[in-house]
Formats: sequence, C-alpha cells, structure tokens
Amino acid sequence: MARSKKQPLRKCVVTQEMKPKKELIRVVRNKEGHVFVDTSGKQNGRGAYVSKSLDVINQAEQQQSLNRHLNAKVEAEVYDELRKTVEGRSS
Repeated sequence: MARSKKQPLRKCVVTQEMKPKKELIRVVRNKEGHVFVDTSGKQNGRGAYVSKSLDVINQAEQQQSLNRHLNAKVEAEVYDELRKTVEGRSS
C-alpha cells in the first residue's frame, strides 16, 4: 500500500486556525530586520502565517498581529503586497 504524504499544517496568527501550509501566506523577518512576503515559503528568517483572505489581512493590520509575532514594525507596503497576493490568486 502506498502511503499518502503528510500535509504540513501551520497556524494563522490572526484566526488561530490550523490550516495546510498551501492555504496560508508566509511573512518573514530576516536577520537584518526587513519584513517581506515570502511567496516561496522557504526564505530564511522568522516566519508568521496569515490566511488568504482580505478580511483576515485587514484584521491583522488593525490588530498589529504581525508586529507582535515578528517583533518588528510591519510597514503598510507589506499589507498591500499581501492583498495583491490574495487578489492575484483568487482571480
């Protein structure tokens, strides 16, 4: 019998839901303190995951969830890039 590959689960920092890694977007803070969206999911640095939903991204910006999880100031451009990523995937 062939074994099915185990799917990695990650927790959204806003909704606290465990979801498959492919259903989330990773935001990374590297050693230099730069915060950016990691589309590959493999960049070095401290990562935080956000659900692919505009409502969740807006909620993360209001609550500053990413600031707390990454211990860094997350600029508005990062949230704009997250929104573009979600809109690009849904269309």
